[in-house]
Amino acid sequence: MKTPPLLPRFLGVGIALSAAIMVTGCSRESEKPAAAGPAERVVKIGLAAPLTGSEAHVGEDIRNGGQLAVDDINAAGVIVGGERLKIELVVEDDEANPTKAATVAQALVDRKVAGIVGHFNSGASIPASRIYAEAGVPQISPASTNPKYTEQGFKTTFRVVANDNQQGPTLARFALGKLEAKTVAVIDDSTAYGQGLADTFSAAVIAGGAKVVAREHTTDKDTDFKAILTSIKGRKPDVIMFGGIDPQAGPMVKQMVQLGIRARFLGGDGIQTPNFVKLAGEADAEGVYASMPGLPKAQMPGGQAFFDRFQTRFGKPVELFAPMAYDAVQVLVDAMKRAGSVDPAQFLGEVSKTQYSGVIGPIAFDEKGDLKDGPLTIYVVRAGQWEPVETIARSTAAAPEPAAAAAPAAPAAAAR
Repeated sequence: MKTPPLLPRFLGVGIALSAAIMVTGCSRESEKPAAAGPAERVVKIGLAAPLTGSEAHVGEDIRNGGQLAVDDINAAGVIVGGERLKIELVVEDDEANPTKAATVAQALVDRKVAGIVGHFNSGASIPASRIYAEAGVPQISPASTNPKYTEQGFKTTFRVVANDNQQGPTLARFALGKLEAKTVAVIDDSTAYGQGLADTFSAAVIAGGAKVVAREHTTDKDTDFKAILTSIKGRKPDVIMFGGIDPQAGPMVKQMVQLGIRARFLGGDGIQTPNFVKLAGEADAEGVYASMPGLPKAQMPGGQAFFDRFQTRFGKPVELFAPMAYDAVQVLVDAMKRAGSVDPAQFLGEVSKTQYSGVIGPIAFDEKGDLKDGPLTIYVVRAGQWEPVETIARSTAAAPEPAAAAAPAAPAAAAR
């Protein structure tokens, strides 16, 4: 038998090996990972609010607003200094207690947070602010309104709501003008927030020519106000103003009705909640007025979309300050982006230069850290719901002057 030539065999084997090498090479090339993206950097933002006790519903609202902002920022893939940020919300319960707030503040600083959203209560924000200032960590309160909070000279202290130097006179002007009050009784809950708001309201009422016929104090733990109200009843005020939070305001209004007191009742942002209506009862809450920093929900630039997403995410509606907490987180991260750094020492200066369009509207700070041109809205309870009556720009929220305008029409049950 004739033996086949060896060369073709070797050529065949060589071609096969070459093809295998080419296929293997292509396969290995296709298996190489894609070019790596920016490295991930975990950045902690602290959030402090009351999460237990009678004010927990407001604290949870603030926490949820902050968490929604964190979700959105992480989904957007924010790049700072060549690194993709992963924001982590570090939440602490300050129990609406000044002493606990200071402890919480130190705990957050020790955990190396880059910024703080909080606190809710002015009485918590004020003592905590010194600790944040000493650590050089920016603090943005979504809710604290006492002027002292930003009057301490700290460069780290900001807020995204109007303060009580605006809110108190605005309430007073509404009482003297639209409600035609000539005499008022004032009660506060002895907290930094409640007493501060009541003080600015009282001063503005007197400046406007009306008379403060009673000035009473309770606490943020009391629920029986019959002794105070009985004393006030004999003085027949046109209006009773309460500086405090809804857990006290609800029972107070209910007891007013039981005692047959027919004065109008109004308060600040601490009572402008669905919880107040629940505690007072829909019938007794009817016709109660309250001020609230910010625009009505329907007028907020990011309003309806935000409220819809909040409802979907958390299964309940916004209670009070969730939009402010959301924007506070966004403002901190916006400052990081502009500074190109997540180091508080580097981006703190950018917080003070903020020009941010938020859910609540334009956000910029004055030299103290107060919100510039923060609006206020007056609400009234009608059929169990808080409805906006009027919105006042900061530039017009000066000391009140008596006005001849008639009081807004209200159901007979409201004419207490």
